[in-house]
Amino acid sequence: MAQGMPDYITMDRALIADLAEVAKDEALLQGVLMRIQEASNSSELVTYAPFTLFPTPVPKAVFLQALAVQTHYNTLVDRISQDPDFLQEALASTIEVDDFTARLFRIHQQILKEGRAQSIVLGLNRSDYMLDQAKDGSVSLKQVEINTIAASFGGLSSRTADVHRHVLKVAGKLEESRRILDNDPASGLARAVAKAWELYGSHRAAVMFLVEESQRNIFDQRYIESHLWKRNIPTIRKRFDDVSKTGSLDPDKKLFVDGREVAVVYFRNGYMPQNYISEQTWDARLLMERSVAVKCPDISTHLAGTKKVQQVLARPGVLERFFPDQPGVVEQIRATFAGLYTLDMGSEGDKTVAMALAAPDQFVLKPQREGGGNNIYGAEICRVLQAAEGSSERTAYILMDKIQPAAVQNYLLRRDGPLEISNCLSELGVFGAYVRHGKDMVMNECAGHLLRTKSSEHSDGGVAAGVAVLDNPLLV
Repeated sequence: MAQGMPDYITMDRALIADLAEVAKDEALLQGVLMRIQEASNSSELVTYAPFTLFPTPVPKAVFLQALAVQTHYNTLVDRISQDPDFLQEALASTIEVDDFTARLFRIHQQILKEGRAQSIVLGLNRSDYMLDQAKDGSVSLKQVEINTIAASFGGLSSRTADVHRHVLKVAGKLEESRRILDNDPASGLARAVAKAWELYGSHRAAVMFLVEESQRNIFDQRYIESHLWKRNIPTIRKRFDDVSKTGSLDPDKKLFVDGREVAVVYFRNGYMPQNYISEQTWDARLLMERSVAVKCPDISTHLAGTKKVQQVLARPGVLERFFPDQPGVVEQIRATFAGLYTLDMGSEGDKTVAMALAAPDQFVLKPQREGGGNNIYGAEICRVLQAAEGSSERTAYILMDKIQPAAVQNYLLRRDGPLEISNCLSELGVFGAYVRHGKDMVMNECAGHLLRTKSSEHSDGGVAAGVAVLDNPLLV
């Protein structure tokens, strides 16, 4: 084994080489690619979701660690959303310079002033991790971020396990095919939506998927919709523009869109500034937040997922605020934290800037944005921080240690892409689903997992951004 190289990486290279040789003999690679190309060429509108040809080895211990901590992350997000003083303190510097976060925060303040109309809270989140490799070759689980709005790929990842089982069986690797875990996040996410709908208490009311104008990831959402229809729960799909034109509240603050009562608003849109194209769009968001419909997420849960909150949680003593007398839970969560540093004005922020400028390749500069492709790396970190020298503009960002995973090898299959082996980096996502009714947490589950893999030449970007592809963990 190469010095400093984890066992599972050595195993990965041997397995991929072995599988590739088997596949070459059986024409598996070309056969899979030809069938995919035939399917995608049959339509200009529909194509397959990109995926790895083979599953990626992941150490069993860290995988189980990620699953075990998820219910605690669910609880943490929910308790943050119920703590307006903490959100005010954590986001005070950010909302002064980041217009998007400030607009969201003003809605949050207005809802607090009016009083929350709905005591049912629905949370569907995804905590993302990478495996950090130390110099001695050991690996540890480190959180990249937690997504509290529009956490995607629960639907498609429910099907990729069968794809990789089939590929391994065709390649003659029956033992490895049995090590692909069952995984059905769509079912778990839908179960939480169904529970919230049931608590709302109206069989005539619908679950409204709030979607983008141009939807590239529709089939991921359709899996969850299908689970809801199987439960006889009606769903509708609407855009911000639909809510602006046809949305209204009755005297009891029930939400109606196009004449249909809405029990649950499931946001698959609204997480980026460009989603809010007009003041009418912002008015529509406020209308939904003021209603008695269950929001997933509600505005305070949306804010709980910001990068600034993530950084503040890493400060000594902050987790204890949310888990008093639960040191074991605090230890479990804190073990997943990478180094996170403030860029607030003052000596501590100045120290962070100096540290980043001295070694930019060791860090990631993160704005308060979701959707992939927003982070800043390397020399660009220096350019951004130097341009903001002496200015509060730097407080729109946080600085995070760059997680250093070891590269694995795989084939990345995407439409019109070359069929060649690549050095790849993977990111493990764990889905959480919870429902709170008043003070009672009536559901709190780890709903499943997601593995996304990309070429190591790319620093940032997920599947929706066109960089990463869907994958499965092969536990080792």
